[in-house]
Amino acid sequence: MKRTNSWLLIVTFLFTITSCNDTKKETTILKQSDFSLPPVAEMIPDTFTNFGQQRIDNYSWLRDKNNPKVIEYLNAENAYRESVMAPTTDLQQTIYDEIVGRMKEDDESYPSFRDGYYYYSRTEKGKQYRTYCRRQGSMEAAEEVIFDLNTMAEGKTAFIFAGYTISPDNSKVAYFFNETGSYAEYMMKIKDLTTGEEIGFIVDGATSAAWANDNRTLFYSTIDNTLRSYQIHRRTLDEPQSTLIYEEKDPKFTTYVSGSKTKDFIFIGCSSSTTSEERYIDADKPLDAYKIFLPRVQDVEYSIYPHKEKFFVRYKDKENLNGKIYEMPLTGYEERSTWKEFMPHNSDVRIEGIDILKEYVLLDLRKNGLSEIIAKPVSGDDVKTLSFPEPVYTASLSGNPEYDATTFRYTYTSLNRPTTLYEYNIANGETVKLKEQEIPSGFNPDDYIVERLWAEAADGVKVPMAIVYKKGLKKNGSNPSLLYSYGSYGSSSDVYFSASFYSLIDRGFVFGIAQIRGGSDLGEQWYEDGKLMKKKNTFTDFIACSELLINEKYTSPDRLAAMGGSAGGLLMGAIVNLRPELYQTIVAQVPFVDVINTMLDESLPLTTGEYEEWGNPNEEEHYNYILSYSPYDNVAAQDYPNILITGGINDSQVLFHEPAKWTARLRSLKTDDNIVLLHMNMDSGHGGATGRYDGIRDTAFEFAFILNRVGIEK
Repeated sequence: MKRTNSWLLIVTFLFTITSCNDTKKETTILKQSDFSLPPVAEMIPDTFTNFGQQRIDNYSWLRDKNNPKVIEYLNAENAYRESVMAPTTDLQQTIYDEIVGRMKEDDESYPSFRDGYYYYSRTEKGKQYRTYCRRQGSMEAAEEVIFDLNTMAEGKTAFIFAGYTISPDNSKVAYFFNETGSYAEYMMKIKDLTTGEEIGFIVDGATSAAWANDNRTLFYSTIDNTLRSYQIHRRTLDEPQSTLIYEEKDPKFTTYVSGSKTKDFIFIGCSSSTTSEERYIDADKPLDAYKIFLPRVQDVEYSIYPHKEKFFVRYKDKENLNGKIYEMPLTGYEERSTWKEFMPHNSDVRIEGIDILKEYVLLDLRKNGLSEIIAKPVSGDDVKTLSFPEPVYTASLSGNPEYDATTFRYTYTSLNRPTTLYEYNIANGETVKLKEQEIPSGFNPDDYIVERLWAEAADGVKVPMAIVYKKGLKKNGSNPSLLYSYGSYGSSSDVYFSASFYSLIDRGFVFGIAQIRGGSDLGEQWYEDGKLMKKKNTFTDFIACSELLINEKYTSPDRLAAMGGSAGGLLMGAIVNLRPELYQTIVAQVPFVDVINTMLDESLPLTTGEYEEWGNPNEEEHYNYILSYSPYDNVAAQDYPNILITGGINDSQVLFHEPAKWTARLRSLKTDDNIVLLHMNMDSGHGGATGRYDGIRDTAFEFAFILNRVGIEK
């Protein structure tokens, strides 16, 4: 299921199409009947009864990956996929080469100064993973390699590095990784940076960590058997066992630890989808008992940002959905009379992010779906605002890890503007470009048109969408198009530059990103209007955006593809049940489609924590609503588009059986001759292949599927 962020394809040719340069070519698009029969999963009925309603699931048995028959079926699906996609092998390689050609293979991030060291990472041509490094005091100093992920991943079929945290004296590092490709199960180790040796301190299932100022005490969080982060431990480097200092009992909540930029506090955060609570410990006194900052109140979320002289607190409740900021004293803040409003609530502006400097509070804001960054003095009214002229873009605050700094960094990107890192000097208002994403094969933004469109949803609400296409494109309905979105958890579908998608755009595609309800693109209310009992707005918004592209003749139903992953895969499953005739091809990446069964099974990872997003199906009203849109349960005997479905055998967010079951059910009921393929990664999890080149091969495969389905061979 479920959170995370988003990440497909098929065979050859059928009727006359108009290609992107308006030349005509006879192309035969092969259909399902042109190939050997696809695998057929055995039907073993399993009956479920809830609230007097009976459901029969013929493919429930596919849940057990320890069953040899399940693995046999998945292997058969992969073999079928390869045979169907065999005619696109050259196209896949061409796309792969194009994407790699747009990528600077030997590259280095711009260094960031923190606690006396410059930190950066680099990639090297031919290597799958990054190398993380630092230099003391100056970029002219000797390089220290902290982690060479290529060495760490050697011989592994999957490897995820999930970050690291350095001790205050810069001598030790705690880091997280796994060798399964799962986004929820990590091992934590500690390395001595002076010797390069591992310290005998290993934690399975760790999720976060923070150092005390003594450089020997570590606080960290761990998961339970449902992969929920639920306990906080304290342990010194020479202790054989940890001390449990907090356990979150409410299954809707997760807990985690973090340090503060001021190095004064260790925070224990607890949060559900709607409610949060913070505890804290003096970082100089790690053995002290923690203190609750503000007791949890249902539907109140807050986050603490310490300043040396006060606390800044982002506060959100039902009356202040977009958030407001209070400043509170370091002591006595429990009395609401001591709170001072620093940034009032604005129903049109959502507070996206905050960074605290000695003299300024930096704010990442979103207004009308677009970014704005401001620097507001801790004392005084001389607010500096960074605004941006383009109609569609994304600007993201990067802040500054140094508390005393008077500069901060931000990134800027758009659909036709490569990502660029800038540094802004608050004192003099000057902006300096630090690093721009390089496209070695060449790229000219002026060769492309970017537009912002507004579709009218079924209930009359205007839904924004950003599109990009090559100059000279004719709006005659003949252009192939790909529309992408996510639409859940309040995660905005920001526009961004993708070197990969230009393999489609340069072949005449219109590429679009729909900013539908369920995300927070137009503020927190936008999210509220696309969750729980309003979830169907997410699906109808996407359909409205699709219809706009068709009605305005950017494309037509036999040229329109759609893509989404995880909860965006749920979106894909819902729209093809509702309006299959609108789409020619669907790419559903690790799709959360077996919604009712998953949400009824509290033993599965993440389920109970999702009740505030989807609803609790143990309550009849929520059960009926979820069942009414659950993609797996609503597959019908009707025509469907071409569909590529992906999954990962080690996926902990959307368990592998969801895409497998959906594939089997679609094949058993659909009445068309289009192709349904399952691409199951038998080594990894939610994000697919973990190496950067392997990930590009996955993308090339997906794009070859999309191109092949509209008859583009090269």
